[in-house]
Amino acid sequence: MKTFFLPTGVAKWIGAAVLLGLLTACSSGPEKIKPTALAPDAALVGVRLAWSAKIGPQELALETRVNGSTVTLASSDGSVAAFDAGSGAQLWRTNVGSKISAGVGSDGQFAALVTRGNELVMLEGGRELWRQKLPAQSFTAPLVAGARVFVLSADRSVSAFDARSGQRLWLQSRAGESLVLRQAGVLLAHGDTLVAGLSGRLVGLSPLNGSVRWEAPIATPRGTNDIERLVDLIGPAQRSGDVICARAFQAALGCVNARRGALLWSNTASGSTGLAGDDVNLYGIDSDDKIVAWRRSDGQRGWVAEQLRYRHLSPGLVVGRSLVVGDENGLVHWLARTDGTSLTRRATDNSAIQAAPVLAGGTLVVVTRNGGIFGFRPD
Repeated sequence: MKTFFLPTGVAKWIGAAVLLGLLTACSSGPEKIKPTALAPDAALVGVRLAWSAKIGPQELALETRVNGSTVTLASSDGSVAAFDAGSGAQLWRTNVGSKISAGVGSDGQFAALVTRGNELVMLEGGRELWRQKLPAQSFTAPLVAGARVFVLSADRSVSAFDARSGQRLWLQSRAGESLVLRQAGVLLAHGDTLVAGLSGRLVGLSPLNGSVRWEAPIATPRGTNDIERLVDLIGPAQRSGDVICARAFQAALGCVNARRGALLWSNTASGSTGLAGDDVNLYGIDSDDKIVAWRRSDGQRGWVAEQLRYRHLSPGLVVGRSLVVGDENGLVHWLARTDGTSLTRRATDNSAIQAAPVLAGGTLVVVTRNGGIFGFRPD
């Protein structure tokens, strides 16, 4: 079950009571559904473990950043490190002295992250340059681009800082619904536009001053209480050329032309993890861990794979002819992009793979809840 974040304030007490009732019901409800039994490994593709390392526990699904063949990642306890994906060699490591709420953003020179004390911390080569207080919590990795760092906060504000000095350059804020998800949202660049997910909408902002260039709704809040109205966009989003596709929590998925700021389509879909994709399809995990392919052109379903149901799957990643996902037992599964059939799987350390796998320099890198880092390559 996903975790929610409730802003402080007496006016939010009713929302907190509803949330408490929901969490209590979940903890005292029926026994967890057993996952679908795994068939024998099909072994239709050759994959080997090239290297492994450790970073520290992952209490939340902290995003990993790739720059060329370098992967930069963090653990919940404050450790941050960069590794060469080809050899697994550690390039640098540090600890920021505070627990971390959002994964790492990096442009290859600077690395930025957010602590649970609402501090934005900037590193260069593992050395801290500065830290700045944010107006609210953040669960989305900062975006570092153009000598600036951009932050999407849980109060649905977006802010920009100078990467070298830490000076705040602008703040764009707006009213939103009472609850937000305690997981990564959508924040990425498209040309000279900063694109953020705000309350079910993709919003294009000027990176120079934060002014709004366009807005496109993926989902519209509905319902009678805060939980029913929760339609936050969840990462990772999927981009191909000018088209950015994203999922709204348990509500819909849709695609937007980011050059024109126009919604191309939006379809109802339940699910709480982000999307993978290629030029033809989008791939995502349904609410009961069915794996679904949707046509990128119109959002219609292409195929559904059910062999990994109830295994609490991570977001996927397209690698060659495969879609790769991880599960709660630390297994990494390679599936055929054409129809979702199982190709092979590999074990890690028996703890959940929560964040999306990443590809760096031909090496597939996954991180487990226990802090194991595993680099896989084709045989």
